[in-house]
Amino acid sequence: MDISAKDIRNVAIIGHSGEGKTTLCEAMLFNGHSLSRMGKVDNGTTVSDFDEQEIARKMSISLSVAHTYWRETKINILDVPGFLDFEGELNEAMRACGAALIVMGPTGGVTVGTEKAISLCMKSEKPMVIFINGMDKDNADYPGTVAALREAYPAKIAPIQLPIMHEGKMVGMINALTERAFKFTQTGSEEIEIPDDMKDEFESMKLALTETAAENDDILLEKYFETGTLTRDECIHGIRKGIANMNVIPVMAGSALNNRGVINLMSEIVKYVPQAAERRDLLATDVATGKIINVECDESAPVAAQVFKTTVDPFVGKLNYLRVNRGVLKAGTTLYNPNTGTTERISALYAINGKKQEAVGELVAGDIGAVAKLVNTGTGDTLCDEGAQVMFDPIPFPRPSLFMAVYAKTQGTEDKVFSGLNRLAEEDKSFTVSKADGTGESLLGGQGEVHLDVICKKLKSKFGADAVLKEPKVAYRETIRSTSTAEGKYKKQTGGHGQYGHCKMRFEPSDQPFEFAEEVVGGAVPKQYIPAVEKGITECLSTGVLAGYPVMNIKAVLYDGSYHEVDSSEAAFKAAAEIAFKEGMKNASPTILEPICKMKIAVPEKYLGDVLGDLTKRRGRIIVMDAKDDMQVITADAPQSEIATYATALRSMTQGRGKFTATFDRYEQAPENIIQQLVK
Repeated sequence: MDISAKDIRNVAIIGHSGEGKTTLCEAMLFNGHSLSRMGKVDNGTTVSDFDEQEIARKMSISLSVAHTYWRETKINILDVPGFLDFEGELNEAMRACGAALIVMGPTGGVTVGTEKAISLCMKSEKPMVIFINGMDKDNADYPGTVAALREAYPAKIAPIQLPIMHEGKMVGMINALTERAFKFTQTGSEEIEIPDDMKDEFESMKLALTETAAENDDILLEKYFETGTLTRDECIHGIRKGIANMNVIPVMAGSALNNRGVINLMSEIVKYVPQAAERRDLLATDVATGKIINVECDESAPVAAQVFKTTVDPFVGKLNYLRVNRGVLKAGTTLYNPNTGTTERISALYAINGKKQEAVGELVAGDIGAVAKLVNTGTGDTLCDEGAQVMFDPIPFPRPSLFMAVYAKTQGTEDKVFSGLNRLAEEDKSFTVSKADGTGESLLGGQGEVHLDVICKKLKSKFGADAVLKEPKVAYRETIRSTSTAEGKYKKQTGGHGQYGHCKMRFEPSDQPFEFAEEVVGGAVPKQYIPAVEKGITECLSTGVLAGYPVMNIKAVLYDGSYHEVDSSEAAFKAAAEIAFKEGMKNASPTILEPICKMKIAVPEKYLGDVLGDLTKRRGRIIVMDAKDDMQVITADAPQSEIATYATALRSMTQGRGKFTATFDRYEQAPENIIQQLVK
């Protein structure tokens, strides 16, 4: 099909986990004849959930891409995981899409996933359509759900459909804009007269839509004030304009599982969702001048595209999903990557339907596809014409909030585990592998327990590497609270030359990690042996006397000692220093320090009490609280040992609405009961 940017709609299907997004994607593909029959999530037969873990878990864990055609329009569908751990996939989809289709259940309320989806669309300035799914379920509450949406987002919600219900289930619908009613049948739907008992409700909805249309266009508003009415085409124009300007969120309903209301939804997407050619301003940096420019969706301009997702397979290789923002991308061309300063040859281009790749000769501006075998290009990178270099902003990814220590399950397979994790990091930018300061452990950081479990299972299935996750060690430290003196004497007779070293030392608290000084007078310890004493103390710092933790904030002063002209040596003075260190530490009121983290926690007001109470239980100290937008932002200190699994706890307390960051701030003396546990 010969298409251009005006014939393309790029739609991300987003919302709370388990609301039927993947099933809706399946129904759309079936209606567009991209499928001969609809697959099911429970059977693992859907187009977009093709990963073996998605099939096993019966849920989406990765963004997947599909496309179909409807009314001579190409609809690119981005099926996005709804589970909170996979927020990174949502951010990738928001960069590629032109609008969002938010799927929610008819529960009479607004779930956290729906809230987050609408909030993200507002922030990203993405037009949206809400589809209330599951209208075939018992006790489906369409009016209650619309009322809850209106309460949460006043003056924006515009239902354009009225479901016809029978015995609690949706059996048809009235479209208030086209003024037509349909009854669902086994073969599709048939047009019927608007039921008499629904005419008042229909007229009320039609009037509300007319007013909404008028409010989004000054000319229409003037006409509406003069005549009190608008034509059907004028209403459609006003609603379409309101959607594009983020002033209107249309609401439709149906059942994805039974493919009811989906055909109408697809028609409305074609009619109301902005064309790829109508995309809002897309800003990029002109590499030559450093200026910010607007990249227009112009097929005749030099090509510029951005990679929004990468998948890595040990057999197939790397596949980069991209959206063409300008020009026409053709197979066989060479493009420049300004992020890496390298050129890449586009050997082949593909249109994507789940795991199936269909070779195409070109992708026009506004279209979405994939390219294989790029060497130096990853997620977020720009590919452009070398003569017209631009660079798009990187895709934002959430910072990891849950860290676990990662080890190879089998000794000797460490290289396999960590090289596999590095490969997986190419396709998932929302997890990190890092070395922990203080303990040297390798930490796997992700968005939650499910996210980390998915990574480990992918590691095994894709790269044959088994990893184990453990709670990270806490980098405790030991120090002293008072000053003490100690004497270390090392004397050994071995038949020939003996060994003799003798030093007298003072140990005192310091605000530096470690200080060494000498106050020796009269050559009691010769100058050549003083570095050996310092070395002996330095080597002892790795193991304290209470629980074997590294020692910090200590000053060691060598003030006296003695030597033997024949038997003294550097090794003997080093050994003497070690003896003095152990004695001196024990006599200087040793204690254990624990790492304290600075936390920033953002939660809705209604969860504030629970979060503050939980922080107190974790020995947290509240420093300040600020209101920001509709959230309360808490700044607090808390011991690292108490917040290892805080990501899971906060999600549970706030139903996924809370967020936090924690960074190491300082060391403080641990409470006596903690010290006793650690020593024991």
